[in-house]
Amino acid sequence: MTTLTHREPLTPGQELVQGAYESGIEPMPQPRRKSLQEAYGFDDVAIVPGAVTINPELTDVSTVLAGQHLQIPILASAMDAVVDPHFAIEVGRHGGMAVLNLEGLQCRFDDPAEVLHEVAGSDTETATEILQRAYTTPIRDELIGLRVQEIRDGGVAAAVSVTPPNAKRLASAIKAAAPDVFVVQSTVTTARHYSRSERGLILRELISEMEIPTLVGNTVGFEASIELMEEGIEGLLVGVGPGAACTSREVLGIGVPQVSATIECAYARDVYYERTGRYVPIITDGGIRTGGDFCKALVSGADAVMIGSPFAGALEAPGQGFHWGMATPHAELPRGVRVHVGQHTTLDRLLFGPTSRTDGTENLIGALRTCMGSVGAETIRDLQQTEMVIAPAIKTEGKRYQMMRD
Repeated sequence: MTTLTHREPLTPGQELVQGAYESGIEPMPQPRRKSLQEAYGFDDVAIVPGAVTINPELTDVSTVLAGQHLQIPILASAMDAVVDPHFAIEVGRHGGMAVLNLEGLQCRFDDPAEVLHEVAGSDTETATEILQRAYTTPIRDELIGLRVQEIRDGGVAAAVSVTPPNAKRLASAIKAAAPDVFVVQSTVTTARHYSRSERGLILRELISEMEIPTLVGNTVGFEASIELMEEGIEGLLVGVGPGAACTSREVLGIGVPQVSATIECAYARDVYYERTGRYVPIITDGGIRTGGDFCKALVSGADAVMIGSPFAGALEAPGQGFHWGMATPHAELPRGVRVHVGQHTTLDRLLFGPTSRTDGTENLIGALRTCMGSVGAETIRDLQQTEMVIAPAIKTEGKRYQMMRD
């Protein structure tokens, strides 16, 4: 006996789904219109002056990252053209912290100077080929310990970086070297990752095993940030593809402009702090060219910034006036390019001046203190509360004569 029951008519979308089930084809999800939201970078926004001002010399620009008290809120990027042991020592003596790339040339060659000189003396296409070849030389565990000791012998904290695929393999050597800060960094890092490995990298386990304060990156979103903080990290790097030497945005099409990315991740930090009472600092990594960019990153919510290309232009940097991204030597899909930044400044002038340059590329700390004074912020935490506006004309309004000059 057949029983008939009443059923509401199917919508066209439901008919497609039901038909797919009946035919054995995996059904498509319910149709929906994808929406886009606005996202902003440094050139799209402006900092609003405060109702109170203070003298710049009264400001406190220090910050705390991974147990390290930094006199200035700046880290040098873990890139071969930027950081070697000598440069790490100099940045530390200036009050910041530099991160050494343990998968780079410093831990593959006893003396990387020859490779660095070859890269600097070649054309752009050949430079990538040279780097790809050089990076086939195995990483040597004994050089990890040697480089960390060289930095420590200079009287500063040693910070080192690896990518997630090599984090477990190099963990024993890194732990034995006992750096002060451990950074796990890739183009995009998440707490949830699937691979062919039976047990991929589990950050919580790695952090517990290493017993070294750990920074992790990079990310740009609220949910991913919260989940990484729950793994026990001590700091979060923000930014996908904004650096001058990185081409991930062109090659992969992924990324979020730095102001919006920093605001989103800083909100995650504050929500996580409210839930747990544990404060996880945010570091805006990449895309910072001037003092104005630096200040906007901190107003967006960052506790510090990580800088690559500006440091690569210092006389003390190992890249001899050139700079390239961490993904440039990738054997199959390079996502970086060697850029010429020149050697036009010193580390001291870049950070503290004095300077005769009018484009904001030198005396970054002076710019920060003056900005803080203009908005009435005594500390970086105060600066994070400062208002910003969307202002696409901020760099062109009334600047006709400057533009003609340039």
